Amino acid sequence: MNTEFPTPHSWLTHSVSYGETDAMGVVYYAEYLHFFERSRSLFIRERGMSYAEVEERGIYLPVREANCRYRIPAQYDDQLDIQVGISEWKRASIKFTYNIYKDERSTLIATGFTEHACVNNDGRPVRVPEWLREIF
Repeated sequence: MNTEFPTPHSWLTHSVSYGETDAMGVVYYAEYLHFFERSRSLFIRERGMSYAEVEERGIYLPVREANCRYRIPAQYDDQLDIQVGISEWKRASIKFTYNIYKDERSTLIATGFTEHACVNNDGRPVRVPEWLREIF
């Protein structure tokens, strides 16, 4: 396990459903972005706020870049553990980093990141608010 992962971080446990697999019986590649999203939502909730509450305060975090490196395929009924943390803060963006494990966190199967712009209700970039930094 990577001991250099950013802190704080969260862990999401997910059992792969049949519908998340492709014709070859492995998790469809785009599903990994869904795993990232679910773990990111958990990360926010564990800090006392939801995405909806962030948006109610007038801040939106659209994805402006996503990356996933697939190492070992996941298959139907695998239990995955998705680790998420913030690896970088910029003036008007946040970068989340992810590790996905199986076999009780002993086998790293994928890594990735999503970078999110910080925008207002009009879609214009804004500085990451201090209250958001504080909860993360």
